[in-house]
Amino acid sequence: MVDPYTGEAAGAPAGAGDAPVLTVEDLSVRFRTRGGGRVEAVTGVRFRLRAGECLALVGESGCGKSVLASALLGLLPGNAETAGSARLADGLDLLAADERTLARRVRGRRVALVPQSPAAHLTPVRTVRAHLAETLRELTSGSDAGAAADRAAFPRTHLDRYPHELSGGLAQRAATALALIGDAPLLLADEPTTGLDRDLVHRTVDELRAHTRDAGRALLLITHDLAAAARIADTVAVMYAGRIVELAPAAAFFGAPGPRHPYARGLLDALPERAFIPVPGAPPELGALPPGCAFAARCPRADEACVRRPELEALHGSDARVACHHA
Repeated sequence: MVDPYTGEAAGAPAGAGDAPVLTVEDLSVRFRTRGGGRVEAVTGVRFRLRAGECLALVGESGCGKSVLASALLGLLPGNAETAGSARLADGLDLLAADERTLARRVRGRRVALVPQSPAAHLTPVRTVRAHLAETLRELTSGSDAGAAADRAAFPRTHLDRYPHELSGGLAQRAATALALIGDAPLLLADEPTTGLDRDLVHRTVDELRAHTRDAGRALLLITHDLAAAARIADTVAVMYAGRIVELAPAAAFFGAPGPRHPYARGLLDALPERAFIPVPGAPPELGALPPGCAFAARCPRADEACVRRPELEALHGSDARVACHHA
């Protein structure tokens, strides 16, 4: 069993085994506002991710998932401030790297992105073949766009089509093909199943799993689709108001004993195949977070203890870590 927080095998000494593909320590992101204030979008995130593993980062829209991915790739806007570290296996800190290093050594080569709404990230006046050929020239010495398309099961008969001529599923496959060209050891998939029907969701997730587990890559899957996460993840991290509130092995999270944090339990109960009961209320504004537990106003178990902010801590006899006074 692997501790999802430290990335080490249970009972193994620290540092045992291969170095994680990605080690995130106390990553925080805040944005300066025009009025001189600060918005805390991500706070104190920590996790490790190894080759062949998938970590699913789940939570409602606006909880900080995509901000975290943008921080890892150095794609935050100019008013963003970061703290902490995000180190690759050789020690390169993505948060400290300059734009030249990120552009020439990291993006596409060591960390690749499968973006949300792939069609919006493809140049509308260029065919899929042209996109693939340009990326091949930039990242490799190859030139076979057809072979690159085959890796993501993109049909060669559609290589000369433009983005607007592609279905949602084909646009997603084109984006995946582009991400795979550089053989990056780390894939970031940001809401890759948005807008797809359930059959295409399953196909997309299965393909990402094959490109991760079978190819020895690490995958950080950012999604609000818990069914997709259950299908592919080894570990689940639940974010709420910019913080990870639960980090647990997927088998325990989706099976027995299930989620330990009230918010995480609420997310599962909201699924149609379960109780189909939505979490009441709405997340707090990130610019006006309460001093204690950010979920307290929506939590059925909140009491006077919740005026203190809970820390992400290991549960006795469990591989899960939970930020809740009542876990």
